[in-house]
Amino acid sequence: MRVVVINTGTEILLGEVLNTHLTFIAREIFPLGLRVDRQMSVPDGIAIRDVLLENFPRADVIFVTGGLGPTTDDLTREITAELLEKELVLDSELAEVITRRLQRRGIRLTDRILRQAQVPQGALVLPNDNGTAPGLYLAAKGEGPHLFLLPGPPRELQPMFAQSVVPILQRIVRQEEPLLCHTYRIVGMGESYVEEAIGADLLALSGIEVGYCARMGEVDLRVLGSAIVLEQADAIVQAKLATSIFSTSGEKLEEVIVRELAQKRATLAVAESCTGGFLAHRITNVPGASAVFLAGYVTYANEAKTAALGIDPTTIAREGAVSETVARGMAEGAQTKSGATFALATTGIAGPGGGSEAKPVGTAYVALAGGGETIVRHLFFPSDRETFKQLATQMALNLLRERLAAV
Repeated sequence: MRVVVINTGTEILLGEVLNTHLTFIAREIFPLGLRVDRQMSVPDGIAIRDVLLENFPRADVIFVTGGLGPTTDDLTREITAELLEKELVLDSELAEVITRRLQRRGIRLTDRILRQAQVPQGALVLPNDNGTAPGLYLAAKGEGPHLFLLPGPPRELQPMFAQSVVPILQRIVRQEEPLLCHTYRIVGMGESYVEEAIGADLLALSGIEVGYCARMGEVDLRVLGSAIVLEQADAIVQAKLATSIFSTSGEKLEEVIVRELAQKRATLAVAESCTGGFLAHRITNVPGASAVFLAGYVTYANEAKTAALGIDPTTIAREGAVSETVARGMAEGAQTKSGATFALATTGIAGPGGGSEAKPVGTAYVALAGGGETIVRHLFFPSDRETFKQLATQMALNLLRERLAAV
């Protein structure tokens, strides 16, 4: 079935509000064997008319969000009724629900608010327990699509979707073999290298769809197909990429780290220079981090590296704060001072200034102490400061992930 999502709201197109509806709806309908084929955003008002007319002949299911409220720019209900040649009639039961809701809150009822009780003839009202604008379902007639008109606020749309829309979809969706999706989160490889490793083998399978989504320091590999095809695909992916896959359940890398540390009854400390506390921030953003995270040292200045971590100032003077020796000393100093099982350290040149021919902007060192040895990696991330910090912490966490996998 062809699915179209139409989001109304001038605030979306002005960039004032983040449109989360597409993500939510796409995730909710996928288990039913449905996928969004097209998404469009239009301003409030009459713009919805042309978009509906355009999509009526090309869709089996249309979800419209927004435009059901009480103000003059909320025209979704009226324009839909006009295009379907249906009269708007007052739903007395719905009007009573809206009236009681406002009375409980001490809000004055107006004709504009009561306008939300006007329903196209034949439409099924979808109750809204979190607002006054109901949703509406208009079943397909002839060659037309099934229409779902939904309120704009996510706190109203999302519970309505789960309670009212999904049961209707379960009745109208054609029973076909469900399409399944496996997502592999891969660290330390660019998307072209991931595709080079497994792309040809995967595409040789019949009835498969493969996609890649690059993020900072990681790649999502998405594989869609039947259960049998995904079993075959998984064997290929695991054989080629197993050591680089950190999650198949959508976990973030830091979530994997906290879980693995907890399972191994191990602890962690971090010492940061160039990342300025971002590594500790990522770890402590994970629920349960307090069970494994002992301490974080943000030693941005050279004097702090000496005072907090015991780095010899002559070493810093001789080799520089951005060096393998200092990174090693920071990790070992943090481990010794905190008593943690493992300690990570970062030092580098985030830029835009401060680089040299020998150590250009983007140079970084990450170090891991614990597990019997200290490992230091020399990295290069010529980018803006925020990206640099994200990539440096990503590589530090992956260094620990690899060590934990070997323990």
